[in-house]
Amino acid sequence: MAVGDIHIPQMQAVKGLKIGSTQAYVRYPNRRDLVIFEFSEGTHVAGIFTQNAFCAAPVHVCKKHLNIENSRYLIINTGNANAGTGAEGMKNAYAMCEAVAKETGVKTEQVLPFSTGVIGEQLPIDRITQAVKPALDTLNQNAWLDAAHGIMTTDTIPKGASTQIELDGIIYNMTGISKGAGMIRPNMATMLSFVVTDIPISKTLVQQLLKESADQSFNRITVDGDTSTNDSCIFAATGQGGGQEIQTEQDPRYVLVKEKLFEIMKRLAHLIVRDGEGATKFITVDVKGGKTTQECCDVAYSIAHSPLVKTALFASDPNWGRILCAIGYANITELDVEKVQVWLDEVQICENGGRAHRYTEEEGVRVMSKPELTIHVDLGRGDAQDIVYTCDLSYDYVKINADYRS
Repeated sequence: MAVGDIHIPQMQAVKGLKIGSTQAYVRYPNRRDLVIFEFSEGTHVAGIFTQNAFCAAPVHVCKKHLNIENSRYLIINTGNANAGTGAEGMKNAYAMCEAVAKETGVKTEQVLPFSTGVIGEQLPIDRITQAVKPALDTLNQNAWLDAAHGIMTTDTIPKGASTQIELDGIIYNMTGISKGAGMIRPNMATMLSFVVTDIPISKTLVQQLLKESADQSFNRITVDGDTSTNDSCIFAATGQGGGQEIQTEQDPRYVLVKEKLFEIMKRLAHLIVRDGEGATKFITVDVKGGKTTQECCDVAYSIAHSPLVKTALFASDPNWGRILCAIGYANITELDVEKVQVWLDEVQICENGGRAHRYTEEEGVRVMSKPELTIHVDLGRGDAQDIVYTCDLSYDYVKINADYRS
């Protein structure tokens, strides 16, 4: 079960966007598994993608199409990743785009394909292409929740976030969904995420806003340390809310938009961790006192990825030596361990590189038993800080992934 606050707010409709979905029977019976986004003409669409060398066929196609035309449609299937599928997989990714283009009259290059699910199996492409028209027939402005359900795989909850922002007297909407529960250690964004606003923003700034916001949200989470073959994150600005386009960072509206986008993406990223496969705890790893932000990030990820730390968290066992071990192998040059301090929430467990004088096992157990806690680390060597979010590693993680294809 997902951990803590997992509610979905009212998902605000975005002017210039319609969403449709249907059952294509890719893998799952009796559930939506094909989703289509339709953008109004003139929408600016940006994307960032996995850095996995075995990136999926749809990732290759998305990158290519984004550089050719302004995107009008997204087509997303779940149940099959279309990764590790060679030339046939590429052909099928293009076939998804062609099916949408044929039904809508746009160019094939104006369609972006996305897939998620099992790696190494060919798409049942005929089922997908036959489901395109039924999905298009359901297009409407208020289908965000259906779409959130339609992109799930091992997720136990749909993931969505929505907000409004007033700029120069105009109220705009910004809404997004994501999916992901396992194979989560993004090097760009997350498994899949789609955020859309009706604020008019230049194409260059749409890409910039996406990268900056993803770096501090989706690129700061981990469930199991595995970078997916299919990670994709899309941010689109339809511009249909009216008003003047934001064209430069100097525009006073830019900072406000950036804050709202980060708020949305951080929420979506946190929901992925809260729904981590088998997760029972939501963990914040807050590292300060580094010479650089990268140092702090490296230490935070070293702790967050450690199977020994994660299993100790699951067992509520304050085995703080595992945290010190993870800090020590984070490859921080000339780290003075005698300056390192570590806390579990407000309880200091490590002082100047050794057991804190006032620490007791009972206090450690009390904090570790909480469903949400923070591991604070002070490296004592600078002013930099960074934060990573993760979850524990439970028996259910093994069960879920051992049975994933059955």
